[in-house]
Amino acid sequence: MNKTIILALIILIGLVTFSNSAFIVDEGRQAIITEFGRPIGEPITEANIHFKVPFIQDVRFVDKRVLNWDGYPNQIPTKDKKYIKVDTTARWKIIDTLKFIQTVKNENGAKGRLDSIIDGATRDVVSNHNLVEVVRNSNTIIDRVEEMKKIIKEGKEDLNEEVKVLANIHVEKINVGREKLSEMIVKSAQKELNNFGIELIDVQLRRISYEKSVEGKVYERMISERKKIAQKIRSLGQGEKAKIEGRLTRDLQEIESNAYRKAQEIRGKLEARAMKIYNQALSRGKSYFEFLRSMEAYEKVVTDKSKFILSSDSEFLKYFKKAP
Repeated sequence: MNKTIILALIILIGLVTFSNSAFIVDEGRQAIITEFGRPIGEPITEANIHFKVPFIQDVRFVDKRVLNWDGYPNQIPTKDKKYIKVDTTARWKIIDTLKFIQTVKNENGAKGRLDSIIDGATRDVVSNHNLVEVVRNSNTIIDRVEEMKKIIKEGKEDLNEEVKVLANIHVEKINVGREKLSEMIVKSAQKELNNFGIELIDVQLRRISYEKSVEGKVYERMISERKKIAQKIRSLGQGEKAKIEGRLTRDLQEIESNAYRKAQEIRGKLEARAMKIYNQALSRGKSYFEFLRSMEAYEKVVTDKSKFILSSDSEFLKYFKKAP
């Protein structure tokens, strides 16, 4: 019985010792052995089973993958006195495990350092540049405006008036741009992060918005600019409308003039033809014409109340004499 108990104790002690001395390093992680809290040896980066001195040494694990960092939106004034809120995000990784553990201990400690260092670098870079440098990344829009101006000047394309108005809008040119600002933030922050065994891969300006106190004024200015553009477009539209109405009035007058001329020509031809027929009729029946004209005169002159004295030899009454 004593031998059995002793053997069981030896096996138990062996298992406890083995479990305390063996450790596994997973893929994507790295470890460093510490003795009474002091790091010993080089970092272990190979994924496998490793051993340490039981009960005396301990193991600290850190991640060797690329990690994400999300900052808090900060209010920053730009060089041109525009107050904006900048929300940043970054990617980082641990490149010196020993230095990392000695300085920041763990990822929570690293996050506190990243918060202060990246936010400070972002503030310094943004405050030394105008707002347009933070918002835009290239001068492509200026190149497009210049291209439209060239097309309009050469008259190669029939552009509408709205495009012509937009082509005359002033667009501020950038010298740095958003992407280079991000690189400047990384370069500035990396100088301090080297002391903590951290490599900053990149920093992105995730979201930029105006501070509430100036947001309303910015919107008002934007609305005013859009109204100005709209008014200019409407003015051009009214000018085109006047030109079209002028052309329509001119065309209408020309049509009416041509129609009147043709009508007069037709009327003149018909009147000439009527006169010709009339003359032919008169030349063939002169006495009938005299009789017809006299009857028309009697109808107009002689009424129930007519009183006039004429000689019986009057030429006007010659047809009365012949009446039965």
